[in-house]
Amino acid sequence: MASEAKHKWTFLSRFRRHSFGWRSQPAIKRIKEAVSEIKKVARKDSILGGEGAVLFIERLSTAIEQVDSSSGSIGSTVYNAISSLVPIIAKAQIDDALRNKWLERLWEAVQDDKIPYLELLPYCWGELCATPEQASAWADDFIEIVRMMWGPDSNRGSYFEGTAACLSSLFKAGRNSDILELLELAPYKFWPYHQWGVKALAAMGEIDKALLYAVNSQSLNDHPMGIAQVCEELLLKSNRVEEAYDLYAIQANQKQTYVATFRAIKKKYPQVEPEQILSDLIASTPGEEGKWFASAVSVGLYDKAAKLANLSPCDPRTLTRAARDWAEQEPLHAIEYGITALLWIVNDYGYEITGADVEAAYNYSRNAARNAGVETQTIERIRNLIAGDQIRNSHFAKILYRFIEGY
Repeated sequence: MASEAKHKWTFLSRFRRHSFGWRSQPAIKRIKEAVSEIKKVARKDSILGGEGAVLFIERLSTAIEQVDSSSGSIGSTVYNAISSLVPIIAKAQIDDALRNKWLERLWEAVQDDKIPYLELLPYCWGELCATPEQASAWADDFIEIVRMMWGPDSNRGSYFEGTAACLSSLFKAGRNSDILELLELAPYKFWPYHQWGVKALAAMGEIDKALLYAVNSQSLNDHPMGIAQVCEELLLKSNRVEEAYDLYAIQANQKQTYVATFRAIKKKYPQVEPEQILSDLIASTPGEEGKWFASAVSVGLYDKAAKLANLSPCDPRTLTRAARDWAEQEPLHAIEYGITALLWIVNDYGYEITGADVEAAYNYSRNAARNAGVETQTIERIRNLIAGDQIRNSHFAKILYRFIEGY
């Protein structure tokens, strides 16, 4: 039943055709505000929230199609927005007739999308349909076109927006055999499509076949991380934890930083010792041992952290912060971190290093040395860092020498 509530959407006046010109930051800000507004309304009225989400998606692409997308930030913002709004539309308590009207409006928006910004939407089509019956009806609208596009007499390189929507709808409808039969016609391997074959086999209880299907579905243009994530999830859901860890944990949980990758795996696999996870990660990145320094420190592996930082370059500022943070609790380890920071600095490693970085690393090393009662020995170790002729003449070595000598 449709909501009788009236609501004046703030975002409507902000999302007109070419509202933002080429500027990405105002567009990003307004998109986030619109999503927040819709979420707030949806918490009180699911139907009104769903209507707002449909209205927003209808206006989104034309409003931002001139925005500079070279940095990728606007694309990521749109992706996150759609990911947030799809569940709101799907969960709205409405009858089939109204939902079908919403779907027709959304499909028209997909077809009018020129960039495209709404390319995620077809992959969520089954979820948007909400019921197996609605999904099956939409799948029937798409499936013959897909069969024709993939047929031997067609231009097999052609693209149809409804392919992903068809596969998604078939999956929601439980028509797993149809998915597999349709993908048999595909003229090329393409993971975004073939992932539905993996899901179909898994839904049929054929886990090993699903895993093999996933491995065999990778093409030269597919990123292996997505396939690894699906395989890992299948194994974890089947309680095959050891197999999931050994085969896919590292590849499936890559994050933007080394420490974030370590923490993601540690959280997902609490039964595996952190030191084992760290050792496996180090082995996966030969020559980059120092990049795992912060991960080792985060779980109290202080000796290992110091060794890693000396095996290959490590960010001097990260080492300096560790020297500062552990100067009282672990002063001997903090000394090692500070001295290693100076080692990499005088060897010209680090991004936009300044004299202030040299001073900080030196002072935190001395503070830790005082706490450990080895200040004289520590200063002598630092002096020895710049004893060689080649190092002594470097810019940062000269700065460090002035700090050591007190002028």
